[in-house]
Amino acid sequence: MFRMSFGTFRERWELFAGAVLSVAVGVALVQASLLVLAATGEPRIPEGLSRQAEDRIREGFVGAATVMGMTAFLALFLAVFIVGSTFGFTVDQRRRDLALLRLTGGSRGQVRMLLLSESLLLGIVGSALGVPIGLIAKHVQTWLLVEIGLVPDGFTAPWRLWAVIVAGVAGVGVALTGVFAASLRAARIRPLDALRETGKAARVMTASRWLLGLSSTACTVAMVVWAHGANLIGAMMAALGISMVGAVAMSTLSPLVVPFAAWLCGLLAPGSLAIASLRDGVRRGAATASPLIVLVSLLLGLAGTFGSLADAGGEEAKRSLNAHLVVTSKGEQAERLPGIEGVAVASRQNAVDITITAGDRRGVHSGIIAVDAADYMHTHTLVPASGDLNALIGDTVFVGPAQHSEWIGAGEVLSVDAEGKPLSLTVVGGLPETLEPGENFLVPRQILPRQVWANAPTETVIQVVAEQNPGVVAERIERAGIGEVHTVQDWARARAGRNQAGNVQILSVLMGLAGLYALMAVVNSVVIAGTERRREFAVFRVTGLSRPQVVRTAVAEATAVAIIGLVLGCAVAAAGLAGIGGSVRAAIGVTVVHVPWALLTVVAAGSLAVVAVTSGITAFLTTRERPVSLITTKE
Repeated sequence: MFRMSFGTFRERWELFAGAVLSVAVGVALVQASLLVLAATGEPRIPEGLSRQAEDRIREGFVGAATVMGMTAFLALFLAVFIVGSTFGFTVDQRRRDLALLRLTGGSRGQVRMLLLSESLLLGIVGSALGVPIGLIAKHVQTWLLVEIGLVPDGFTAPWRLWAVIVAGVAGVGVALTGVFAASLRAARIRPLDALRETGKAARVMTASRWLLGLSSTACTVAMVVWAHGANLIGAMMAALGISMVGAVAMSTLSPLVVPFAAWLCGLLAPGSLAIASLRDGVRRGAATASPLIVLVSLLLGLAGTFGSLADAGGEEAKRSLNAHLVVTSKGEQAERLPGIEGVAVASRQNAVDITITAGDRRGVHSGIIAVDAADYMHTHTLVPASGDLNALIGDTVFVGPAQHSEWIGAGEVLSVDAEGKPLSLTVVGGLPETLEPGENFLVPRQILPRQVWANAPTETVIQVVAEQNPGVVAERIERAGIGEVHTVQDWARARAGRNQAGNVQILSVLMGLAGLYALMAVVNSVVIAGTERRREFAVFRVTGLSRPQVVRTAVAEATAVAIIGLVLGCAVAAAGLAGIGGSVRAAIGVTVVHVPWALLTVVAAGSLAVVAVTSGITAFLTTRERPVSLITTKE
């Protein structure tokens, strides 16, 4: 049986090439991600850096580990999905071959063993190719992480044999998992039905496909509903799950959409051969649309989720202030603001360079803000989760939103090192968790030496006197040379932009790798669909169509399928955004949804171009032979 599998693998290599490449790329991404992930667990901090810079590097390593973990997870998901859909389509293209095997004495078990042997061979070859590709992928991932600033220059990921073994085993497992369902389905079809393309062989929506499609749809709807009541972290994870499970649902149920879409297209172009081919080739259209659905749902879902969170953070920041202006300056310069004509309240927030240690935990060096509690309460609307800001006087400290998850309780005494001056501060309350990480701690400015906050980066939130024009007051502050002046709306928009810039850095890694992987599957599906239509194209030509007309027909059909995939992928992404929008509304009282229109335009135009070019080239190459030589044979 293995010898027969090897023979089929060698003779029909064009059917297996895409699946082998998919396994190889999946193994390479998993291997590279594991190597980089292991390296981020042992961060090497360059010497001579400030404590804040060290904290930023440590946070960058945590971010890099998160990105690599998500990359490995997405790579496995895409590999299983792509290999499964590719091999399933390949099995459908070989129905006659398998039927002849059954008619010559082969049992159902032998058919299953043949397909599983082919998948095992596919997994071994793909894993073997993936190991050297993984070395290249590791260097690319490392370069990307350095370029976007998550890890410092000189970061390297050493070779680890266990990562290669895990990735190789995962590659073989992906191949067997992706092929298992197709082998069961192929063995259940009666051989005469397969030869005549009747009965179960002609049925695209099988019972298992209905079960998977409907269950995935129900799971997607449940995640959308659950996300409305979840916190932001839960909603973000739900959005990722919706993108993946929803893509499976839409891909599985896409054969129901293809005939309807063909009917709609037929109203616009009645009598079109491309539309007739689309209506007749439901299985082929569904197989081509599936990777496009995954591509669009993942890219737009991730970009929309991160963008919505960034915009929501900016909206929350704007709503958290009861003020007109925000001035950025140094601490000493900000001391002049209360004396500016028209300034009613100037809440100075100095980002001080001190260390706070809670018990045996690692010291916190960043996100520590020195404030005057009275001014802070006048200009900020965020209600403490515990305690009272009026108590933030003397040797006290307030826990900020970023430390909310640490559960530092009221009454706990924290150790402080303020440039050599030791302090003991008692926790008197804490602020609630916010969409943005926010500050770690708030401390009274009065207890800190002046030199600690005099040169510290400072944001001053200003309330303007009622009868004064905020624009006029802003001009006075600028003329005084104190610092940069922004309206609260502009300040919040810039803050959201900075957060979005960080998200884009992460997305550039995730979307780049996942997008290229899924796009490769799109090309593979189009090529398989085209190369198996030699006889069909020959029939077109002997009935009077020229070779260019056949190529144009194939391109038109493939483009229509691509549009179907784009629409279904957008539907999945919209479901994810609906979930994240509901969660944001529950958190801040307003719905904030970011639709990545620019990315949608690029993905749509790029996908249509790739599908059109690939289908055109494939149709051109498969029509090189004389049609008469093919019309009398059955592939």
